Amino acid sequence: MTESSSAPPSPYVAEHHEPSWREGVKAGTPTLFGIGAWGLVVGIAMVKSGLTVPQALGMTMLVFAGSAQLAALPLIAAHSPIWVIFATAFVVNLRFVIFSALLAPHFAHLPLRKRFLLGYVAGDMTVALFLQKYPSEAPQVGKLSYLKGLLYPNWAAWQIGSIAGIFLGSAVPAEWGLSFAGTLAIICVMIPLMADRPALCGVLVAGVVSVLAAGLPYKLGLLLAVLVGMLTSMAVEEGAEKWRKTHG
Repeated sequence: MTESSSAPPSPYVAEHHEPSWREGVKAGTPTLFGIGAWGLVVGIAMVKSGLTVPQALGMTMLVFAGSAQLAALPLIAAHSPIWVIFATAFVVNLRFVIFSALLAPHFAHLPLRKRFLLGYVAGDMTVALFLQKYPSEAPQVGKLSYLKGLLYPNWAAWQIGSIAGIFLGSAVPAEWGLSFAGTLAIICVMIPLMADRPALCGVLVAGVVSVLAAGLPYKLGLLLAVLVGMLTSMAVEEGAEKWRKTHG
């Protein structure tokens, strides 16, 4: 499209909209310290779980999913079959399917390569902040730049923290007990997400199942707990929605 064209330019023609980019960076800045701290803890946990420094660096750069990494680490340390590790990470990361479904209508016009890159750097908090700013799927100038302003600093904060944790974890003595850091980090992240009833029910059920199924081989009890917890949350949410429609 040339400048002389009579058709109005698409809101998405300009890949970069500086005011929206700055607004996205500003909106995401308060979360960056927590993201970096969590990355630091996960980096330490990876090394303390038995991964070499190159393996831990490769994992944090390729996976970029702290909850999946923490779920996979005890399985890797226990020498579980590879399919168990992948299945566990897949189940833990199923929420990203929901994120993709929520973001897709906003950016379906983009080439597959760019959508793939945005999907790779997307995270829980950044997607939530974007949808809070842009609940409507209607085209708006700067929407893509705002998302990038959220995603890229978030990714950088995670990688900086995680890489620092990897080298710190490889340098400190094993008796410091830093292998528990990953568990503490995921608890800190999980508690704020238990604000609604479906999430709380899912967590409670998953906790009970994980204790009852602790004796299963290859730590399959963890995978079972995640599945049952997710199904419980979905069932509670669906039941609450039906109740609201009936009594609303």
